[in-house]
Amino acid sequence: MRKGISFTVSAEDRRRLDAIVADRSAPQKHVWRARIVLLSGDGHGTTAIMAATGKSKTCVWRWQERFMTESVAGLLRDKTRPSRIPPLARDKVDEVVALTLKAPPHEASHWTVRAMAKVVGLSPSTVHEIWKSHGLSPHRWRQFKLSNDPEFAKKLREVVGLYVSPPAHAVVLSVDEKSQIQALDRTQPGLPLKKGRGQTLTHDYKRNGTTTLFAALNVLDGSVISKNMQRHRHQEFLDFLNQIERQVAKDRKIHVILDNYGTHKHPNTRSWLARHPRWTFHFIPTSSSWLNAVEGFFAKLTRRRLKYGVFKSVDELKGAIDRFIAEHNETEAKPFVWRADPDKIIAARNRGFQMLESNH
Repeated sequence: MRKGISFTVSAEDRRRLDAIVADRSAPQKHVWRARIVLLSGDGHGTTAIMAATGKSKTCVWRWQERFMTESVAGLLRDKTRPSRIPPLARDKVDEVVALTLKAPPHEASHWTVRAMAKVVGLSPSTVHEIWKSHGLSPHRWRQFKLSNDPEFAKKLREVVGLYVSPPAHAVVLSVDEKSQIQALDRTQPGLPLKKGRGQTLTHDYKRNGTTTLFAALNVLDGSVISKNMQRHRHQEFLDFLNQIERQVAKDRKIHVILDNYGTHKHPNTRSWLARHPRWTFHFIPTSSSWLNAVEGFFAKLTRRRLKYGVFKSVDELKGAIDRFIAEHNETEAKPFVWRADPDKIIAARNRGFQMLESNH
């Protein structure tokens, strides 16, 4: 060994080094470092170690010295080296961030990596790293809508109260209609799923008509009452209410949570409601469809059955919807659980209005 390097390989160190050499999944750089130390411990000279490991003299000396000062742990760690690329100036980073927060001067809705790189004179990868480190994603947009309902808080608490603490001897139903569900057929048959390839669908399609699904989600047990109809006027809505009236036990009151669609407030609907005193309508605030529990069921129906479905006729589409709902009621229905705090929702809405006012 080089002058000034002296160590003894203990039994415990030898056991660990032998394990590294024998481990077939160990990084090769760890293996040859361990071999250098083992050969040194066995009394081999520098020339012999170089021949056995294929490493240079300075490399052998370096790892002998590392073992002498840091033991086995030092062989498994690489010391950091200064980057060949000088660090980016802080004012340049601030310039990229400031420009990103403004609209681009050219005709575009948002900045792209290459457009920003061209303006500030940096590489696209550097711009990407700056955006990543500052949590900026100019290409991403989130949709929102703040309810302008003057009775937002009152209606919110009323609906959440029905979810959290339903009245005794009553049924709570979340009601809505999913209109214009299209029976789409593909212009060519797709390929089935196989290893290494997903299923395929043609990008174009043939429209075979539409249907409207009226649905009522029972908050207490998660079951769904449904009916497919051609249109979604107040006449169809009243037909659906009559269907619910027939299916719900006569000794139960019925509380209905629904949105502010015109058919729900039509004069004929109000007259029907007056003739059925066990029914009570609870309207959610405007622009608050997320508050209606049945919307979650519609999302599941779309995601799991309609989005990639192929339907050659409206009747085939209706049959698929009816089977999905029947299967849901039989195997997946469970009570709806509301967890969000109304006070936090109201506070978030107020912050949203304050932010909009400050920005505009």
